[in-house]
Amino acid sequence: MSLFKGFLLQIAVGVLGFYLADYFLEQVVVKDTAFLFYAGVTLGSINFFIRPLLRLITFPLRLLTLGLFTFIINIAIVWVVQAMFPEVAIGSLTALLYATLIIWVLEFILHSFTK
Repeated sequence: MSLFKGFLLQIAVGVLGFYLADYFLEQVVVKDTAFLFYAGVTLGSINFFIRPLLRLITFPLRLLTLGLFTFIINIAIVWVVQAMFPEVAIGSLTALLYATLIIWVLEFILHSFTK
């Protein structure tokens, strides 16, 4: 897969992930469709550019936890995006965990279809 396709896929995962989290989770509220798009693009950009660096830096922790620390990285990324946009409100830690899980599963499904 080319880099541009991968970048567009990450953006699509971010936008669709926030939309599904907003739709299914009561404590995840996105006030406007435009901010849904902006938050999704930001999430996709962070996942494409910064997450590989974070995964490289935290390799020993991921090795010790058998990869479970990757989920902590994903939670932190979703939390940072939520903190950047006050129009995206995630009400509790449980909602943050479920929103991250929705985005992770969506990313897994879309990446498995593109390979």
